[in-house]
Amino acid sequence: MRPAQAALEVALREHAIREGEFTLASGRTSSWYLDGRMVTFRGDCVEIVGDAVMEALDVAGASPFDAVGGLVVGAVPVAVAVARVSGVRGFAVRKEAKGHGVGGRIAGPLDPGDRVVVVEDTATTGSSLLDAVDAVAEFGCEVVAASLLLDRGGELGPELERRGILYAPVLTAPDLGYEFGS
Repeated sequence: MRPAQAALEVALREHAIREGEFTLASGRTSSWYLDGRMVTFRGDCVEIVGDAVMEALDVAGASPFDAVGGLVVGAVPVAVAVARVSGVRGFAVRKEAKGHGVGGRIAGPLDPGDRVVVVEDTATTGSSLLDAVDAVAEFGCEVVAASLLLDRGGELGPELERRGILYAPVLTAPDLGYEFGS
């Protein structure tokens, strides 16, 4: 296992993985749950999160990018961690367009034409990450890669590949001893 990936695994096991009966955002039930915010909102884990995503992007061969972001709330601290360790700009994608101020779904310093990495904390089906990909593309940016801390479903990679987007998960359910979709 790569160094930052291993550090993230330790942090997730210590702070974020719970066992029991859970209903996931996808509507599926599971005997385990990853509460990514228990790691991503910890000051002592910010660099671990950022380094792990950057390491996964590097291993996957991601091209340079201008900004990193994703759908509120789960992706925001991941994006900030990556922005912190990489020096790129971070942004958030709102679930719905804001009707006041500057409006729109994008919050933060993102410009049309930017090369973007879309991130998330965890995904089963990947619908939140894909929603963010669509919003960023609609804004006029090129999504060059997508990454998340944990792929628990195993369904996101094929969909991103179909769209021509490089996929670089840090960890997968099998890395933690669970089956995809369990």
